[in-house]
Amino acid sequence: MTFTILFYLSVILFAGLIMGRVVKLIRLPNVTGYLLAGLLLGPCVLGFLPAGFVHEMELVSEMALALIALTIGAEFDFSYLKKVGIAPLIIALLEAFGAMILVCAVLLALGFGIEVSLLLGAIASATAPAATVMVVKQYKAKGPVTETLLSVVALDDAVALIAFGIAMAVVNTLQNPGEVSIAWAVAKPFVEILGSAGVGIVLGLLFRIPLRFFKKSSNRLIITLAFTFMGTSLATMLGLSSLLLCMFMGATLINLCPDGTDILDIADTVTPPIFLMFFVISGAELNLFILPKIGLLGVAYILARVAGKIGGASLGAVIAHSKPTVRKYIGFTLIPQAGVAIGLSLMAAKVLPDIGETIQAVILCGTFVYELIGPVCTKLALTGAGEIQRAPKKEKESTGVSI
Repeated sequence: MTFTILFYLSVILFAGLIMGRVVKLIRLPNVTGYLLAGLLLGPCVLGFLPAGFVHEMELVSEMALALIALTIGAEFDFSYLKKVGIAPLIIALLEAFGAMILVCAVLLALGFGIEVSLLLGAIASATAPAATVMVVKQYKAKGPVTETLLSVVALDDAVALIAFGIAMAVVNTLQNPGEVSIAWAVAKPFVEILGSAGVGIVLGLLFRIPLRFFKKSSNRLIITLAFTFMGTSLATMLGLSSLLLCMFMGATLINLCPDGTDILDIADTVTPPIFLMFFVISGAELNLFILPKIGLLGVAYILARVAGKIGGASLGAVIAHSKPTVRKYIGFTLIPQAGVAIGLSLMAAKVLPDIGETIQAVILCGTFVYELIGPVCTKLALTGAGEIQRAPKKEKESTGVSI
């Protein structure tokens, strides 16, 4: 019997729903349950979801990441940024470069090559916003750590792109002295960021026009999805970052549209099943068979990145004179790593084809570890900061996908 795509999607939804409820019994975030559901259904365990199907579902991942980026962009409310100042920027810079510098230094000290150390160090700076946003929404976390966290992850991808671009320029120069334009290699990530920002702002401005004529929530949901998907497709066609583009569109909307907050609330009504499918599919992509391949390089990368993120974020919070809870807990919320890092590893593999498989194995293994422990660490950190409140015993429980 041949199963259809809709059948697979129905199983994904049921499996995610059930595992989300199961992990809740041991006080873990729903997103951890979704990832475990995907891992169990995926090619590495039960094999119910074939590898070909997982790749075919890239559309779901694109939709989910675009909506997540739109949500993160809404955190760039000018009134909020005016209140908090440059603290999120300082923390984002230090946590990203802290991970990059520490990973690079540790790998060099262990005898690995300068090219591998630089590229893995640059990739270490990236943080996955999706799992973080899911935890924040599920537990309705509120407070200085949560506010700082959402601003930092919004900035993180831009910092990671710059760091990786610089590392690529250095590696290209080392491998092909005199053949590569250093100026263009360094400028390229800045061009990508500025292009993404420009297109995102333009779409955010155009977003307001149909809102004048369509007031019903159903119509506004259609407009929101249309602009979000258009932003992602334009980013792909123009060679820009879809995450950054949608972030800037969300930031423009929240600052220049009086109904910006309402629009995002409307979008939240359709996101739970999309997010659930995204994380279950992400779990199915996790490859257990690469674990034995990473050796000392992978272990050093995983541990050094965590230490760099925590140390860099804490130092940034101290320099920015953030509140004590932010200094203590912000670093533990920045552990997840996924899509952006995997994409950068593919680019790194093209530059160093001889060790491309090793680089990809390290990043994929890191993704496996970070995506499973990251949401748990985020929840524990926000709970320790007092920003996740215990629900009253008599309060009606939400479903496994409610965020």
